[in-house]
Amino acid sequence: MTKQVTLANRAQTIALAKTLAPLLAAGDVLVLNGDLGAGKTTFTKGLAAGLGIQQVIKSPTFTIIREYQGGRLPLYHMDIYRLEEGGAEELGLEEYFAGDGVSVVEWAQFIADELPADYLDLTFTRTDKEDERQLTITAHGDRFAKLLAGWPDD
Repeated sequence: MTKQVTLANRAQTIALAKTLAPLLAAGDVLVLNGDLGAGKTTFTKGLAAGLGIQQVIKSPTFTIIREYQGGRLPLYHMDIYRLEEGGAEELGLEEYFAGDGVSVVEWAQFIADELPADYLDLTFTRTDKEDERQLTITAHGDRFAKLLAGWPDD
């Protein structure tokens, strides 16, 4: 199942992520795709706010994994770009993916073999308008097909 959403600006990206947060459960995995500056970290900020996390959300580019606590569920924000040449085995990704929080993975194509069968794929694409993004949301597995079907359009 796939859904398309047009996001006019950063505020809409954050608001959409906040609507997703209450639908998530421990062990859920979200894969964020898009060029640099496409809105992946902005989306993660909205998701964290929706989970009740008060910490400042930063891109995990140089740390690979940032962990955030204090909300309804922990948030594990991962940027796998630096693992293009390998090394994911040492990170314990399986423990994160099956753990007590929500995992948000940027550049997941570098760990495709490590992803669980069920995950939500969100691809951000720039449009001709400066702040606008086209978001394509694809459900992988029954859990996320049901979640996507029940996710409000507004």
